[in-house]
Amino acid sequence: MRCCVCLFQQSLQCSPSKMAAGESNSRSSCLNLSNSGPLGNAPPSNSAHSSPASNGGSMGAAGVINRSAGNSNPQSGPENGGGAESAVRSTPSAQNPARQPVVQSGATSGAASNMTATSSSSSSSSSSASTASADASAAVPSLPSSPASVLVYREPVYNWQATKSTVKERFLYSDEVQIGPETVMTTLYTAKKYAVPALEAHCVEFLKKNLRADNAFMLLTQARLFDEPQLASLCLENIDKNTADALAAEGFTDIDLDTLMAVLERDTLGVREVRLFVAAVRWADAEAQRQQLQPTPENKRRVLGKSLSLIRFPLMTIEEFAAGPAQSGILTDREVVSLFLHFTVNPKPHVEFIDRPRCCLRGKECSITRFSQVESRWGYSGTSDRIRFSVNRRIFVVGFGLYGSIHGPTDYQVNIQIIHTDSNTVLGQNDTGFSCDGTASTFRVMFKEPVEILPSVNYIACATLKGPDSHYGTKGMRKVTHEAPATGTKTCFTFCYAAGNNNGTSVEDGQIPEVIFYT
Repeated sequence: MRCCVCLFQQSLQCSPSKMAAGESNSRSSCLNLSNSGPLGNAPPSNSAHSSPASNGGSMGAAGVINRSAGNSNPQSGPENGGGAESAVRSTPSAQNPARQPVVQSGATSGAASNMTATSSSSSSSSSSASTASADASAAVPSLPSSPASVLVYREPVYNWQATKSTVKERFLYSDEVQIGPETVMTTLYTAKKYAVPALEAHCVEFLKKNLRADNAFMLLTQARLFDEPQLASLCLENIDKNTADALAAEGFTDIDLDTLMAVLERDTLGVREVRLFVAAVRWADAEAQRQQLQPTPENKRRVLGKSLSLIRFPLMTIEEFAAGPAQSGILTDREVVSLFLHFTVNPKPHVEFIDRPRCCLRGKECSITRFSQVESRWGYSGTSDRIRFSVNRRIFVVGFGLYGSIHGPTDYQVNIQIIHTDSNTVLGQNDTGFSCDGTASTFRVMFKEPVEILPSVNYIACATLKGPDSHYGTKGMRKVTHEAPATGTKTCFTFCYAAGNNNGTSVEDGQIPEVIFYT
C-alpha cells in the first residue's frame, strides 16, 4: 500500500513546464489519492482530478482557476492550451456539481482578464474568435474583482481524511490498530471490502481471543457472513465443547436457518438430543416473530424447515420423547407413532430421523454393574447415596441405573449428580423422576447432557431419591471392567468409599448399581 507521503512527494516532481506541455496524466496520477481507498469512501471519477493545462489561468476539467497576482502568462494562447477557447472547453460539467470553486480573500476574475488579453492580441482574427470569447465569458462564473485571486476547493463531506492534519491520524497508514468489541465487526467488514489483509488479520485475532460460549453463535454467524473459515471452525469447536452453555446464550436465537442447520448436522455436539430439540423450538419461536407469524406449532415447524430432520429423536429416551417432542405439536401424528414404536418394539421399525449417535457418544451405549446380588430393603430420608469412582480412559457418562420400590409399581423423584472430587464442582445434574414396576431390575435415570469423565481423576456419583423403600445391591466389586465386543477396548472403573453423608452406600452395598456411558 502506498502512503500519502509517497504520493505527495511524487506530485512535487511534476514540473509546471511538463504540465504546460500536455503531460497532465502524470500529475493526475499524483493527485488521485482517493485510489488508496479510505474506509468506506468511494473514489471520485478521474476527471475530477484533472489539472489546469497551464499557469495562464485557464480552467481545468474540475473548474479550478489557478491564477494569482504576479503569476500570469500573457503568452498563453490556444496552442498552449490557454485562452478563451480552452476555457470554453474546460467549464465544469453538470456531472460534477459538487466540485464548484469557492472564492476566498476577494478573488479577481482571472479567467475574464485572460480572455480579454487573448482577444486584444488577436484583433486581426475573424469574427468567430470574438464569438468564442463571448461564449466563454458566459460559460465562466462571474467573480468579483480584487488585487489577488486564490480559489480553493471545499473538500467533499465524504472525505473524512481531509479533517485530519497528520498522516498518523488517518489510521490506515500508521499500522496502529485499536479494536474494541463495539467496532471489531464493522472494521472487519471494511477490511474485507477494501482488501486490507493486515487489518483483517487483526480483527480475526481479536475475535479469537474473545471467543466464549456465550458469543460463539453470534461470531459463527459473522464468520460465515465474512467467509472466515478459520474463525468459523474455532466457533464450532467451542460450541462442541460447551454446547449447553452456547445454546442457552442470548445470541443463539438470532442466528439464521443455515447456521442452525450447520450446527445441528454435526456429530460432535456434547449435549443430549432432547436439549437440542428444546433449543430448536426456542429458535423457531424467535424466527416466527421475525417473520411476523403467530408462534403456533404449525408455524414453528414451517420456519424450522429441513432443520427438524437433523434432530436425532431416536437417541432420546422414551421418557424424554414422551415428555417433550411427542406433546409439542411440531411432529405429525404419524411421526410420533413411528418413534414410539422405535422405542418399544423389536425389531425396531425404520424412522425418518437420524439414529446415528453424536461423536461424543459414538458407538454403542455401554453400562457396568457393580453388584453381584440384589436384596431388600433400602430406605430414604433426604440424604444422598454417594460413591466415588475413577476410570482408565476418557468416557461420557449419560446416566445411572437405580433400584426401584419393593412395594410394587411406584414413582420416584430423584436428583442425580456427578461431582469433581478435588474441586467439589458439580459437572452434571438433573432433577427428574422415574417409574418402577416393583421388580429387582434397575431403572434408567439420565443426565440432561453427557458428562465428560477424564482418566485417573476422582469423581462422585450422587443420587437423592424421594419415595418408598427400594431394593439395594450387595457383594459389590471394587474394580469393574467393560470390554467393547467390536474393538476389544477395555474401560476399567475403580470404586471407592465416599466420605461424609452417603445414606450408607459404599463399595460393598447400597444404591447406584449401574453407570451408563459412551466411549
